[in-house]
Amino acid sequence: MDHRLLEIIACPVCHGKLNYDKENFELICKLDHLAFPVRDGILVLLENEARALPAEEEK
Repeated sequence: MDHRLLEIIACPVCHGKLNYDKENFELICKLDHLAFPVRDGILVLLENEARALPAEEEK
C-alpha cells in the first residue's frame, strides 16, 4: 500500500485516519472499530462492507 495514499484517504464513517493491515489486506479505523477490505488491490470503503473489529483484534 502506498503510504502517500494512506495519507489522503479517510474513514468514510468518521473521516479519521486509516491504518493498513498487511496480513489481512484491510484498512483499519481504530475510532470506529471497523476493518475495510482491500480486494484485488481495490479499497472498498463502504460501511456495509466493513467488518466490526473485536476488542482483542485491534492493533
